[in-house]
Amino acid sequence: MPQSVPDNARLVREDKYLDGGPEAKVERIVEWVDTDASGHQHNSAILRWVESAEAELFRNLDLPDYFPSAPRVQQVINYKAKLWFGQRVIATVRIAALGRTSMTMEFEVRGHSAGAAGDAGEVAAFGSVTTAHVPPGATSAHPWPEHFVAAVTAGA
Repeated sequence: MPQSVPDNARLVREDKYLDGGPEAKVERIVEWVDTDASGHQHNSAILRWVESAEAELFRNLDLPDYFPSAPRVQQVINYKAKLWFGQRVIATVRIAALGRTSMTMEFEVRGHSAGAAGDAGEVAAFGSVTTAHVPPGATSAHPWPEHFVAAVTAGA
């Protein structure tokens, strides 16, 4: 996946994607509500699946305080293939970079063929999401707390 890292970001480890860095996956089925009038996924479905994987990631890292203090400051989505009603999808989110006050995650959503054993799936969408640490009551970004940095960079 292509990397998009803010100028102020420090790359945690360039090979993090390749070597078991912090990531999470969720599997979903494209439901009727996820489609648009064309019969394939609505553009907003991709972000819902990515946000579900992001939530799983931060549950796995035992960082429940992440969501209330990490608004998105940028998101980029590249659409490559259509996903259809009833199709199985897997959304994967990986932490790409951790800056002093921001973090960039990269994602991909793959569509899988029904009943195909070992199907790696076709990339339907990929992109990045950058968040900033804005603690409750603050109006601007602040450095990530030490416990957050430790959890995200463990094993990096």
